[in-house]
Amino acid sequence: RRAHGARHRLMDFVLALHSHLPYVLNHGRWPHGSDWLCEAAIDTYLPLLETLRALASDGTPAPLTIGFTPVLANQLVSPAFDAELEAYFQQRISACDEAADAIKGTNDEHLIPLTRYWRDRLERLRSLFRSVSGDLVAPFRALEEAGHIEIMGGAATHGFSPLLGRDESIRLQFMLGIAEHERVFGRKPAGCWLPECAYRGPDPWRPLPDAPWSDDRPGVDAFVADAGYKYFFADAHMAAAGTPLSPYEDDLPMGAERFDLHGHPVRRAPYAALVTNSPYQTYQVSSRRGASIAAFVRDAVASAQIWSRHSGYPGDGTYLEFHKIRWPGGLKLWRVTGNGVDLGDKQPYDPNAAQDRVAGHARHFAHLLHTIATREGDEGTVVSSPFDTELFGHWWFEGPDFLREVYRSLSHGTDVRATTASRHLREHEPATALQLAMGSWGANGDYSMWLNDETLWTWRRLWPLEDAFWRAVPAALKSEGARPVLAQAARALLLAQASDWQFIISTGEVADYATRRFNGHCDDLERLLASLKKGGNLEAGQALAEELRVRDHVFPNILPYVQKAWEATRRQS
Repeated sequence: RRAHGARHRLMDFVLALHSHLPYVLNHGRWPHGSDWLCEAAIDTYLPLLETLRALASDGTPAPLTIGFTPVLANQLVSPAFDAELEAYFQQRISACDEAADAIKGTNDEHLIPLTRYWRDRLERLRSLFRSVSGDLVAPFRALEEAGHIEIMGGAATHGFSPLLGRDESIRLQFMLGIAEHERVFGRKPAGCWLPECAYRGPDPWRPLPDAPWSDDRPGVDAFVADAGYKYFFADAHMAAAGTPLSPYEDDLPMGAERFDLHGHPVRRAPYAALVTNSPYQTYQVSSRRGASIAAFVRDAVASAQIWSRHSGYPGDGTYLEFHKIRWPGGLKLWRVTGNGVDLGDKQPYDPNAAQDRVAGHARHFAHLLHTIATREGDEGTVVSSPFDTELFGHWWFEGPDFLREVYRSLSHGTDVRATTASRHLREHEPATALQLAMGSWGANGDYSMWLNDETLWTWRRLWPLEDAFWRAVPAALKSEGARPVLAQAARALLLAQASDWQFIISTGEVADYATRRFNGHCDDLERLLASLKKGGNLEAGQALAEELRVRDHVFPNILPYVQKAWEATRRQS
């Protein structure tokens, strides 16, 4: 650290957003079918696009590093999504008109201006969507091509990498992920978002006594580096640079109550005792296989201000209340009002007051970054703040406006520079090699949000299916008639591997939906694999594969990467 009064050196600030939803098109609408995707588009993706375009237009640098998982990107470019979102817009706009008519002459008449506010907003966002011809990927791609933002890649379906049973499965997730990103966005991504920021090092693998055994599996970083990525993000405790700070512990997605791991204690002390490294450095992740990849470490101080509803900005009484909703129609017309205020006592939302508060919070956050730079800033230092994209707009309605004001505030400063992850790495070599600890950004900082008493059955079903699929690969690749069946079996395997299903089951909210989706994809995979066996009905398998291909329309060129994943694992072993 510099002596008091020394000239402040520049410190970088990397804001990273991770956009992901599992495949929901053609799997119903409400509450967690296509409406889930449409809600994310209206609440988050379109407002964020509007914000980034406005900043680019007025010349304010907003070098956001944002990721879109391949499974989400595939949905955003689908004609089915275009039709679904148009219908959803109309439904929401009609709800505004219905609400205004219904509350005339009632004690809630003072809320009518808010129904007009929502209608105007929805009309504006619908016009924006139509202006990009229903393709939400194209404008983000254009922003990257113009040098305004950086777009990261990720695992194909957000499979929880440390718990997948076969190396081929992990390779397919990341190899296909980078290929799909290049297909959809037009360039290879430098950065990779590890699903749930979950990491496992190069060690023997047996997560359960009855799980498949492996004496020595490569670490997750090896698979990511082999796929061609240059960096990823890790939580502070995995780099022994802080204690776990789960974005899921304060406010769980989907309205669930705080997740206490069903009575298991939250383990903080072991991590606290290991805090020795700085979160304000990037590190070269070391692996016994010599994989070369950099890790950005999440800074808990800056991150907590943004994601925490209780101790951070989103809980301010001026902001829109997420949980109080008018039915029918689903309009949110009230503000947080205060910590612990009953839903029945929430006061009407005031958009103008909220915007004033946003500006103040953005200045506070910029000052916080300045304070960190004063204390910790030095050559090559960086504050990394990764979040789920859906926090901004969906969970925290004013989030995109907050980001706008933060970038404006930082554009006037000199000691903190907003930049992309890749630019930081181009200009600053990572610190010395570091072996990360196992962990995730989930509750407890470990795997327990995805591997617990409620989800054991999913892994016990998935691991044998992984084995069966990869055993079927060599012969099926050689048969022209079997190849379409194998391709759809690969899609079914990837869709079943999505970490979303275990997460939703663990929260206890709509667990039946996650169970149905997981079992459905496993059932599809079993039927497809049965048709590939000697004596199986290949013709029936081909018909089923085509039916499922139309329903689950993702990853059109999947087979070459199945083959590459299989061959790469044979070479490594």
